[in-house]
Amino acid sequence: MKPVLLALLLWQAADAGLHTPVADPQFFRYQRQITLPAGAGPSCVTIDPRIFPHAAPSLKDLRIYQTSSGSQSREIPYAITLSEPAQQDNEPARVMNLGMLGRTIVFDLAMPARPYTEVALDLDGKDFLAIATVSGLNEPNAAASTKLGDFTLFDLTSQHLSRSTTLRLQESSFSYLHVELNISPAPGNRIFVPTPGMVRGATVPPSREAQSLYTTAAETTAITQRGRETVATFNLPERVPIERVSFTLAPDFKSNFSRDVRVTDRPAGTPTSSAETITGTILRVHLTQSGREIRQQQLSIPATLGSNMQSPATVEVAIQNGDDAPLPITSVRLEMRERKLCFDAPSAEPLALFYADPTLTAPQYDYARFFSLASPMHPAQLGPELPTPAYHPRPDSRPLTERHPDLLWIVLLVVICALGVVALHSSKKLPR
Repeated sequence: MKPVLLALLLWQAADAGLHTPVADPQFFRYQRQITLPAGAGPSCVTIDPRIFPHAAPSLKDLRIYQTSSGSQSREIPYAITLSEPAQQDNEPARVMNLGMLGRTIVFDLAMPARPYTEVALDLDGKDFLAIATVSGLNEPNAAASTKLGDFTLFDLTSQHLSRSTTLRLQESSFSYLHVELNISPAPGNRIFVPTPGMVRGATVPPSREAQSLYTTAAETTAITQRGRETVATFNLPERVPIERVSFTLAPDFKSNFSRDVRVTDRPAGTPTSSAETITGTILRVHLTQSGREIRQQQLSIPATLGSNMQSPATVEVAIQNGDDAPLPITSVRLEMRERKLCFDAPSAEPLALFYADPTLTAPQYDYARFFSLASPMHPAQLGPELPTPAYHPRPDSRPLTERHPDLLWIVLLVVICALGVVALHSSKKLPR
């Protein structure tokens, strides 16, 4: 019986190895034509949200084929790029030489060795206004410096107008920044006294030039009021990645505001208690106080939703108005980081993107291993999604034991019964 079991296992392994699916245009349910730039060459096309619901998870079934009539389709290698900051995280800036010069707080910042456009100061206290005069230096305590500008910082929490302690610079790469803070109390606060202890640290976000680009995944203008909340609702298809929520205000609205936002993501067919919730704040502060001009606006919040990656989901975006009048929101957008499909396009040859064959595994291209965005890429365009004319379902290539899982158990039971009969027959021949 041992040879029978061994033969069965070897047959199963061989059956599994002979049925690795191979990509073929006839087995992809959908296709989209690629319009190439003049002259072709290295090109990239933006992956739009309509691909995700039909493609396999992680876009592992995307294939590009040359589709010239009268010739066999040829697969074109590609690489997928994801728009993301060159620096993923904030980096600290070390505070040096902190002290007072009269009523002015002065200090230096040792900056990271990379370009930067913002510096977020960690300042203690509230209800204050400040003018930060910033200069750049390449050596600590250098006699020569470059003035980078005067920046208004504020904390107006008592007026429900939020807080901003970020220096918004032009892109710079000085090794050190010298900062002079002239701080005064905001209107209504008479007991504020500036001290060096207010400066608790500083961090440097990724440069604005290195930050992510976004593509609109869903947008709605159907804005409703529910009690003290302004609500927008989306029915999102499965696997569409969402990483930011953005808002558009009526152009004639000029008022200041600061509103909390709640984003709720509930997969289809699940109870409300299983919903995922993300919070953030949108704001606008355009005013002049104590002779100082303040300009700040933030109309988007980061919101990486997870459950809608696996199934369709209902996404609700709620702006909490409190006792204030609702904001004149004209549209709400769910956005994803920009993803591109890059390839070396053969000149004058029509190409098409094929997808929706879930049996495939992700391709392994040398092109993707050595691809770099440092070289110039030409923009290509995707046409509308169309059914593949020659499509027919892929034959079931699973091993026989997967297509008929009971077969292995039946064979094992037969072997066990046969072994039992042999054992019983042998026992009758033994002497008492």
